[in-house]
Amino acid sequence: MKIPNPIPTPKLHFPLPAMPSPISRTVAVIGAGAAGLSAALELRREGHRVVVYEWEDKLGGTWVYTPQTEADPLGLDPTRDVVHSSVYASLRTNLPREVMGFRAYPFVATGKPGRDPRRFPGHGEVLEYLRDFAEEFGVEEMVRYGREVWHVGMAADDRRWVVKSRRSGGGDDDEVYDAVVICNGHYSEPRIADLPGIDEWPGKQIHSHNYRIPDPFRDQVVVLIGSAASADDISRDIARFAKEVHVASRSAEVDKIGMVTGHDNIWLHSMIKSVHRDGTVAFHDGHKTIADVILHCTGYKFYFPFLETNKAVTVEDNRVGPLYQHVFPPTLAPWLSFVGLPWKVVPFPQFELQSRWIAGVLSGRITLESSEEMAAHIEALYSSLEAAGIPKRYTHQMGESQFEYDDWLAAKSGSPPIEEWRKQMYMVTGRRKRSVPETYRDQWEDEDLMALAYQDFKLLKLSV
Repeated sequence: MKIPNPIPTPKLHFPLPAMPSPISRTVAVIGAGAAGLSAALELRREGHRVVVYEWEDKLGGTWVYTPQTEADPLGLDPTRDVVHSSVYASLRTNLPREVMGFRAYPFVATGKPGRDPRRFPGHGEVLEYLRDFAEEFGVEEMVRYGREVWHVGMAADDRRWVVKSRRSGGGDDDEVYDAVVICNGHYSEPRIADLPGIDEWPGKQIHSHNYRIPDPFRDQVVVLIGSAASADDISRDIARFAKEVHVASRSAEVDKIGMVTGHDNIWLHSMIKSVHRDGTVAFHDGHKTIADVILHCTGYKFYFPFLETNKAVTVEDNRVGPLYQHVFPPTLAPWLSFVGLPWKVVPFPQFELQSRWIAGVLSGRITLESSEEMAAHIEALYSSLEAAGIPKRYTHQMGESQFEYDDWLAAKSGSPPIEEWRKQMYMVTGRRKRSVPETYRDQWEDEDLMALAYQDFKLLKLSV
């Protein structure tokens, strides 16, 4: 089935609910990626006065591709010049565009020259979509580009927030706001696997944050650590040039260890047991190989070097907390909030719902639970995770539970629940990715769900 003909994108998916005369706040948004753009729009819709701080000279956050990489390939040197994007040249979305798009602005093929019409488009199409979104809603007028935020903290009166920033052309600014929304993403500060013997291992190490193209790995033996979407994509990308690719994963099942179907040079292993000074990499499954490169596709750390809260918010083993519903720290709510911390989710619609909740709470339209109620909810969550043996670093992982969370946010903010076709399309795509990883992006079996999505989009067009 072909993707339906381009549909003019409606200006508004869901009208905001009627609300009493709102209180208008001054709000700083940190970051002009997808989360920051969504937050800015929802805050302004609610009547707030918004300024968005963006380090780079363009919007898009992690979706801005650059061939530039960091001088430290592992991204551990604190003095390095940080490259904020982790996008590699061949990256395509692992969700169909219908699922990915903001609910206020469906992600449909535009038919414009030079655009990527595929249902699972490349990273450049996502960036163009974000630009279209910003243009459609006038979001860019709120963005200050080339502003490195180096301090966010409470003002002397302990009632408002001071944001200190440096301009790329020189000069500092100190400004005071009623509230701050943190939307700086979490794909810039690498996490590295701890490998016994690594100090003596003679090969090269790199984190996927600094991976762009496969050509440098030509004729090399590469050991790749990881099991997430980037690991799947990069292993196949590199295999076109490398001599051998060995994928080490904690989640590798014993009966799946061995050569990856459809490839004669990709092997799946259990996790690395140790590495040695002769170049050997030994796996827990008993296999060994002499490797040239270890590529860490091991994820990222939440990192807020600019944020000073007197330990009211901390990051411990990649848990940002304490946060009520991954958004509000109880002792600083609603004046400090976060958008976009959960992972293994459909991000853009969730950004919208988190942002709409924040905006409504700040205006007084939505009543936020008391600090005691929020603290009790957080304690119950942490206790349940501990009882289930789930490490702290998985606190913000959601997966299938995301839709229950999204629907809770929708109810709080007065929005319709997540569309059933969107939920089902996500599930179907996940199953196909696991069963046919080579072809799921270009051959699909959810035409009935696609029809529902595009019918929804057409109805939205007629309603605006």
